Amino acid sequence: MDQGNQATTTVPAPSQPKSKLTIIISGTVLAVLAAAILFQVLRERPSNPGLAAEDGAAGRASVGQERYLARVNGELVTWDEVAQECVDRHGKDVLENVINRKIIQQACTQQNITVTEAEVNQEVLRISKRFGLDIDGWYNLLLTERGLSRVQYQRDVIWPILALKKLANEKIVISDQDLKKAYQNNYGEMVKARMIMMDHPRRIVELWEKIRKNPDDFERFAREYSIEPNSAALGGAIPPIRRYSGDVNLSNAAFKLKPGEFSGIIQLGDGLNRYVILKCEGRTKPVTHDLKSVQADLHATLSEEKIQSAVARVFDKLKKQSQIDNYITKTASRPVKQISANDANAFRTAFPQAAEASANK
Repeated sequence: MDQGNQATTTVPAPSQPKSKLTIIISGTVLAVLAAAILFQVLRERPSNPGLAAEDGAAGRASVGQERYLARVNGELVTWDEVAQECVDRHGKDVLENVINRKIIQQACTQQNITVTEAEVNQEVLRISKRFGLDIDGWYNLLLTERGLSRVQYQRDVIWPILALKKLANEKIVISDQDLKKAYQNNYGEMVKARMIMMDHPRRIVELWEKIRKNPDDFERFAREYSIEPNSAALGGAIPPIRRYSGDVNLSNAAFKLKPGEFSGIIQLGDGLNRYVILKCEGRTKPVTHDLKSVQADLHATLSEEKIQSAVARVFDKLKKQSQIDNYITKTASRPVKQISANDANAFRTAFPQAAEASANK
């Protein structure tokens, strides 16, 4: 039997493709923009001083300047008491969401960018049609599957993505090569494989030597040595590896293997010092689809992925340029600015000794 080479590549762990629903309502940027319902509880609302009346919409009572949310055997539960409890339990996450929204809002204001209600409604309509649902059906699906109300979805998902798209101002281009790769990734053959993962380079080298001498014991070795519990319990079995998913080094290594062969030692690119050995168990049969028949769906999926990538980049840039003081986490971040040549010359002129000391470091 042919054996693998003891080569090292940097690759992420194999992952399954995202569903369209996940692509639409999640992603790098959107994951930090949800959970706004608690923000509605915490934010200030106007009260009527001196009036003891029930506020049906907010579900609270006001007496003088105090606000109350409940009464237990005659003892009132104050608004501030509940608000503090919410901050203690969820304050870090909710504050992060509010900060992120504020960053986007400020950038839009600076660049005179607006997102209208009509644009939000049109985007929701476009997405719902892609899933073959009417507006109400789409909102019901979001509420059932993701716990997102209509207001939350429009304000915390659709508005930010539209705003960031305008801020990014990028033209999304899908090339023929993109479509061919997506076609192969979704409809082409995949590699069926087993995996052993370890977190110690010397030990996995020793294990690789054992596998080389006893290749038929790969499943037993996976159960005994792999630190990935899900695949280890299955003798190293993992989902089939797609041609263009994840790191190109992993797919290239997998697709070079013949049935029964195992790979060299692959270092995962997650910075966690994890190492993998793959054993090929064959290929899946490609799905027989004509590219033209699925081109529209592939184009739409690729567009969504590129849009998310673009908005993620612009949001990351905005956050790095922002000065943020988080009083809950007691952290602060400052924008990193490049010093121009004029600023550097002015600094050397005003503080020659400091400039010389800095240059000599």
